Amino acid sequence: MGAGGRMSDPFDGKKILERVPVDPPFSLSDLKKAIPAHCFKRSVIRSSYYVVHDLIVAYVFYFLANTYIPFLPAPLAYLAWPVYWFCQASILTGLWVIGHECGHHAFSEYQWIDDTIGFILHSALMTPYFSWKYSHRNHHANTNSLDNDEVYIPKRKSKVRWYSKILNNPPGRVFTLVFRFTLGFPLYLLTNISGKKYGRFANHFDPMSPIFTERERIQVLLSDIGLLAVFYAIKLAVTANGAAWVTCIYGVPVLGVHIFFVLITYLHHTHLSLPHYDSTEWNWIKGALSTIDRDFGFLNRVFHDVTHTHVLHHLISYIPHYHAKEARDAIIPVLGEFYKIDRTPIFKAMWREAKECIYIEPDQDSEQKGHASLIIDEKS
Repeated sequence: MGAGGRMSDPFDGKKILERVPVDPPFSLSDLKKAIPAHCFKRSVIRSSYYVVHDLIVAYVFYFLANTYIPFLPAPLAYLAWPVYWFCQASILTGLWVIGHECGHHAFSEYQWIDDTIGFILHSALMTPYFSWKYSHRNHHANTNSLDNDEVYIPKRKSKVRWYSKILNNPPGRVFTLVFRFTLGFPLYLLTNISGKKYGRFANHFDPMSPIFTERERIQVLLSDIGLLAVFYAIKLAVTANGAAWVTCIYGVPVLGVHIFFVLITYLHHTHLSLPHYDSTEWNWIKGALSTIDRDFGFLNRVFHDVTHTHVLHHLISYIPHYHAKEARDAIIPVLGEFYKIDRTPIFKAMWREAKECIYIEPDQDSEQKGHASLIIDEKS
């Protein structure tokens, strides 16, 4: 994972760390007018092509791993399994992204088709489709609001915990990153860790959770049933082939999907240039613009361009991925300095954000007292 092909780029260099401006001089309507009309069209045939394509590639990886790796000598097998895990996790992440698009009604013109495909894909990848769809919708409606966003809510300086100081060193950052990427997503689903604070315990599996409205509760239960069906299929596979086989063929790649997903979203919403707002300053378009695109090199295409079209996605979430780059390029002239893309190699960027994005505090030199930013803090 790297920077891809770097050429002369106005978004490269130290300027990328400068603050995203506030109070844009354009409206959402201005941005939509700049996008070619065909970019808004959703084709069930074209969208289905990508599902079939990814499933075929995933099957090829499975066939090769299941057929040949068990017969390799031990040293080669120890190398071959990680290669399979990376490749399979990558292509399955692409399928997860398509399921995410279904949740935004970007797969087809028919909501029932989107929900059916999304439910199947996300359940198979151990994600409660409807539950996550609704909390993710709340995230899009309240992006970078310190009071109402659903995820990646940074701590205020006064709320930084004691253990943050203990972990603010290279071994501690390694531990923090490993913990975040491996356990972050399941803990968010189970306990709402790093999420919005509700008046009582909230998770994504309880239909009565405060995350959801009354009309959403039945579909939350349906999401639970979908996951139970997958667990039952796993039980049958373990009985037939053994736990080690299921872990190697399915378990580790799905863990890899969750790692990729958390890495992508963490980098989209954690950056020194991104402001966060309290309720006195936040509005929807300022929040939507306070995200950043990233460059995952060749994985951009594998992940259906979700990595480097995220700003567009927060502005207009129902544009399908196969039109996203064209739509992004169309609005960049309108966005001007409000558009951010960071092409820092991914591992370097991941380490930098873990080291420098520690807490937020209000801008002291601004009239906008509700305007808060991520702060460099290497010693606290």
